[in-house]
Amino acid sequence: MLRHLNDPVLGKIASGLDAALSHRQSSGSVGHVASTRLARGDGWSVDDVICTSGPADRSFEEGHGTVSIAIVAAGSFQYRSRFGREVMTPGSLLLGNAGDSFECSHDHAAGDRCIAFHYAPDVFERLAADAGVKRGERTFRASRVPPIRALSPHVARASVALATSAPPATSVWDAIAIQIAARAIRLSATETKSPSAPSSAAVARVTESVRSIERSAVEPWTLEQLARDAGHSLFHYLRTFRRITGVTPHQFILRARLRVAAMRLATEDSKVIDIAFGVGFEDVSNFNRSFRLEFGVAPMEYRRRVATPGLIHSSLSGRTCT
Repeated sequence: MLRHLNDPVLGKIASGLDAALSHRQSSGSVGHVASTRLARGDGWSVDDVICTSGPADRSFEEGHGTVSIAIVAAGSFQYRSRFGREVMTPGSLLLGNAGDSFECSHDHAAGDRCIAFHYAPDVFERLAADAGVKRGERTFRASRVPPIRALSPHVARASVALATSAPPATSVWDAIAIQIAARAIRLSATETKSPSAPSSAAVARVTESVRSIERSAVEPWTLEQLARDAGHSLFHYLRTFRRITGVTPHQFILRARLRVAAMRLATEDSKVIDIAFGVGFEDVSNFNRSFRLEFGVAPMEYRRRVATPGLIHSSLSGRTCT
């Protein structure tokens, strides 16, 4: 079960996946993908996609009919494209050019939930041009953007919209669709492929770590504990985790906590200090500093902006990744 017991918003996202996995188990059916349309506009759409496949299910080659960007909201899986094989974890982006073939598999754990944006090629071309991307560079040159700082505002906003939106929400999704397209095309150009593919055993151990952190990001995780649970030395575990996920364990845990904080700020009127302690920070000044680094504004200012239509993340569009 992936339900995040410490946060109602994130718990709502995970509970949808949990329910689908439980139904599959009780019914004895094979894994499958269920897609629910959330919104659509002129040349774009966004779907809530829940996959219940697991290690026993076969994977099949598929094709991207449109330009595709999917935010991994819960769970994990392997994604293979012409750019290679990547492990998709919460907070990362799956990228696909129109016409490209791909394959998704769940070799080490069952289930995932994604927020999938689809763009007509000419619409995406226009969005990339508006974002200042040169002609000839307006297609993805990587299959994944890992859960880096530059994605945090967009992932948090989309997760809140998924957990709380009710029709009509097209205007909210329209803004997110434009912002995530511009950010994804820029970031994909900076992604580099690891020189060699990790072993299946390494992916399995890191997947187990990711799932454990996802179940409760507020736990006092230490590198020593994670490495010990994976059966690796500290150095080997750190190198393997970063190679597979694209970030360090510390960055992954911190980012997961801050995303929960951002979602709580957007949906609750709790005091900042209570949110800080609730997501695992022991010092509110450290929380404020970390939040500002991640989202570009202080927690109270973030809350004010996400509560004001038209200002959501508008000042963050020029931030660069770290």
